[in-house]
This record gives sequence, structure tokens and C-alpha cells, in this order.
Amino acid sequence: MFKAVKQKYPKCELVVAGDRINKDILELNKDVDGYILLSKNSFRENLQNFKNKGFDFACITSPSFGYLSALYLAGIPLIVAPKIENGWSPYETKPYKMIRNFVVFVSHKMGHYAPRQYLNLLEPIGIYSEDTTKHLFFSDKAEKKISDFLKKEDIFNSEFIVGISPSAGNKIKQWPVERFSAVADYLYKKYNAKIIIIGAKNDRPEVLEMVEKLDKETRAINTLDMFSIDELKCLISKMKMFVAVDTGPIYIAEAFNVPTIDITGPIDENEQPPIGKLHKVVNIKNREKPQLYVMNARGYDYAEARRQTEDITVGMVIREFDDLCSLIEKDGTKK
Repeated sequence: MFKAVKQKYPKCELVVAGDRINKDILELNKDVDGYILLSKNSFRENLQNFKNKGFDFACITSPSFGYLSALYLAGIPLIVAPKIENGWSPYETKPYKMIRNFVVFVSHKMGHYAPRQYLNLLEPIGIYSEDTTKHLFFSDKAEKKISDFLKKEDIFNSEFIVGISPSAGNKIKQWPVERFSAVADYLYKKYNAKIIIIGAKNDRPEVLEMVEKLDKETRAINTLDMFSIDELKCLISKMKMFVAVDTGPIYIAEAFNVPTIDITGPIDENEQPPIGKLHKVVNIKNREKPQLYVMNARGYDYAEARRQTEDITVGMVIREFDDLCSLIEKDGTKK
């Protein structure tokens, strides 16, 4: 979205509002001129921040009565908000639907590729784009730290570096950790992969369990809570492949053209996972419908959601990995 805005209006000031993590992820993005840290607890603070900037246009990518009403009361001339279609979203509350009538709204179709749906929000200002390429950046300081880290671990850019993130963030998507260990054992034995396990401090239980259950012959580097987001972006950019459930780091990998294996479980694979020949999704086929959507991560059948995750076997993930390796080798595809 940011790239599309700047291509159409290169002299505009583009400001993003969100939480601290998103701010860190967007660091050094040349299309972003400023960032507003949103407060979850202070409507007045958000309203004042919006007023102070004197925006000409604003949009929100997900239904939110609190944020949309703050934008409206800030007196912004043109505001665009999504109207959910082709499904139900708990975020589309009655107050949200009421205030949405006072702004411009555009369709967001569930079951369709979400990044493309977000681009629809820009059409009221004359931007029509099909380009869903993601763009991320990291600092020179991060580059040096990661280069030093890889050198210390005797890992070179030419080697088959595979990143694994065993934590899901949302427990409903959590693939059994011992299966990540089994995948790592296979990759180390068959491909002599240089395996790097990543995780922030909140991922500690899953990372430590994965390390504990690795085969004693498997060498894997545990980077639990070692790196900032800036450094993590740089580290992931050096990988030749990345394996995880559908969670944040896999989209960092996609942004740096790193091939991915996305264990989607109960996620609708049409909405968000990385797409393209370098990206594979793993899910079960015997399901009536997915349980989790971008615009509905609350209303689901817990038992069915867990079945859709737990019925994914190690063999299913390995097959996708082997297929992707064969494709890359056959086509000579470089990341």
C-alpha cells in the first residue's frame, strides 16, 4: 500500500499508525515518512495525534470502531474503511457499522487474497494497483551484527541455511513442537542444512522444547531472544528457506524472497500465506472449510481448528520441502 501511494503521489507525507512491533518492522522503509504509536487505552490521545497531523486522507485496513471514530472526529476530509463481504467478522460491530455510514467504505471480500483487498482502500484517491509485493529493510548495523554472528557460527552465504520458527503466537495454530524437531532432523540428515531456530522471549517454551527433542546428531543454532526485529529481518534475509506456521516471521521471509513452507493449519490458505512458486502451504484436504480468517480469528470451532492443525504430519511438511528443493534445483531459481 505504501509503495502504491508513493508511486502515485511521490511528494505526499505518508504516516502509518500502529503498535510498536509494526513500527520496528517498518523501520527504514523509504515510503513511510512518519509513525504514530496508537494507544489501546486512550481514545483522546489517538484523536489528538490525528488532529495534530492535519491529514487529507486516512484509511483503516481492519474494522475498528475506536480508531475509525477517532479519525472521523479529527475532521479528516476523506476516510476509507472496509466493509466485510463473503463472510462474517466479529470486528464489524454495530457501532462500527453505524459510523462507517459517515465515511467512504469499500468491499473487503473474505476468502480472497488480503493484501490485494487492502489495495482496494486506495481506489477513492485514484490509486489502482495489483502489485502485492512486500517491502522490508534493515540497517547497516544489523547487517554487521548478523554477518559477525554467521561468521562466528561458521555459516557462509553459499550454504543451505534453513530457518525454523516453532512458535505460533496464537496457540490455536500451534503445530506440535516435536514435529518441528523431526523436520529439523530430516533436513540436517538429508541436506546437511544449517538450521537456525528463531524466537522472541515469549516463544521460549516452544523453542526450548524443540531443542530438547532434536536428535543428538542434529546441529541446530538456537537464537532465542538474541536479536532485535531489525536484526531478525537481516538474519531471515540470509536464509535459503524458512519453515513456520502462519505467523509474522514467514512474511518477513516472503518480503526478502526467501522460499517458505507455511504450515497453515486452520488458516484460509487463499487469504494471507505467501504466494508464488517459491512458497508452499501445508494443510489437510479433508475439511469442509478453514476455521480462521484474517477478518475472523475469534469465531471458530476450537476442536475442528485443532484437528486441522494436528492432522498435519511431518511427512506432509517434508514432501513439500523436497518438492520445493527440486523445483529450485530444476529451474535454477535464486532467491
